[in-house]
Amino acid sequence: MSRIQYFVAASLDGFIATPTDDLDWLLQFDGFEGGEDSYNGFMAGVGCIVMGGETYAWLMEHEPGKWPYAGTPSYVFTHHEYPAPDGADITFVRGDVGEFIADFRRSAGGRNIWVVGGGNLAAQFADAGLLDEVILSMIPVVLGQGKRLLPLKGPTPPLQLAASRTLGRGVVELRYLLPAAGDNGT
Repeated sequence: MSRIQYFVAASLDGFIATPTDDLDWLLQFDGFEGGEDSYNGFMAGVGCIVMGGETYAWLMEHEPGKWPYAGTPSYVFTHHEYPAPDGADITFVRGDVGEFIADFRRSAGGRNIWVVGGGNLAAQFADAGLLDEVILSMIPVVLGQGKRLLPLKGPTPPLQLAASRTLGRGVVELRYLLPAAGDNGT
């Protein structure tokens, strides 16, 4: 069965963007050793993408008319009306993440589901017991403030470290499994 994964980069102090959604601190690391291999290896297992409206709007603002996930079914959670780039397989949805799990799994075709971008949407999956894995690239910068990595309602049981590796320029990739819903971590 497909896994729901949050593949994300964060600063050492746990932020995925500045308060104004600036990613220059992260983009300066484009092309670091091992980064492309990590991303390409991850994407090889992705069959469906899910993101929030803010992430979608950011992508459209920074890459107008282009869709970086061509050929991959994508869902965007939003209360706004957005156009989709030509040729993009995008479905705009509203509601609780749990309402769409069957759709995501069907679209993924047995491959994994990637929760892209914003921590708020990933937190909704985690709070509902639907997030299986966090794949986190720790970027060696401190932002001091910004958009949180995973703004959950409360503490989680201990996550299980499944893998770790050092990539170039001081980036560390950590792979954590989340406890199944109802598992108290013991």
